Amino acid sequence: QVQLVESGGGSVQPGGSLRLSCAASGSIFNVLSLNWYRQAPGQQREFVASISNLWRENYANSVKGRFTVSRDNGQNTVYLQMNGLRSEDTGMYFCNTFFKQESWGPGTQVTVSS
Repeated sequence: QVQLVESGGGSVQPGGSLRLSCAASGSIFNVLSLNWYRQAPGQQREFVASISNLWRENYANSVKGRFTVSRDNGQNTVYLQMNGLRSEDTGMYFCNTFFKQESWGPGTQVTVSS
């Protein structure tokens, strides 16, 4: 199973920016598609963004134009650059992938508040 660990969360004011990172274990990172999800308190986990092994990006409508997903295969890391943050972006952000079985990281908290 691929081990994932997120980092980079924090508290920011509306309009601010954060960059999340997700480090993956193992030697098969370059063949993985990686996803970002988030979960706000009392709500279901929702898809945020993904990047395939062929660098194809996909975004939820709610974050298009504000968030950018990228990857560094040499560092086994996927990133989520978040700009123009809004209060509704608050939540726990999780990294996800599938290789033989599904893997999730423990998450990193993002709080957007004035």
